[in-house]
Amino acid sequence: MSTIEITQDNFETTVNDNSIVLLDFWAAWCGPCRQFAPVFEQASETYPDIAFGKIDTEAQQQLAGLFAITSIPTLVAFRDGIVVFAQPGALAAPQLEQVITAVKDLDMDAVRAEIAQREAGDGAAESAPEQ
Repeated sequence: MSTIEITQDNFETTVNDNSIVLLDFWAAWCGPCRQFAPVFEQASETYPDIAFGKIDTEAQQQLAGLFAITSIPTLVAFRDGIVVFAQPGALAAPQLEQVITAVKDLDMDAVRAEIAQREAGDGAAESAPEQ
């Protein structure tokens, strides 16, 4: 599968309909983005079971804002609809390969348990009486 253009219209279905989604936040004027583009495209051909999406931060400012993108390129990985990786900077092919392997190898039950624990802890802190 080659990369797909992600917009406000197809973002949610892309994330919800694919087990693993990698998103490249980029802009045409960005040199490092242009360096990373062929690496990302090659990985999309190597891993047809993963959805690879590109988000033009100029055209999709709302999505860029949703992820608080302040530096591009930024790579964001979803697994089962959960953000499991987000990092700015152009990656070389071996680094992207490491990210893909790590995302594929995640124990999602453990990830969900950690999120639940974190959310329960946040709720407890918010409801704790002040002294």
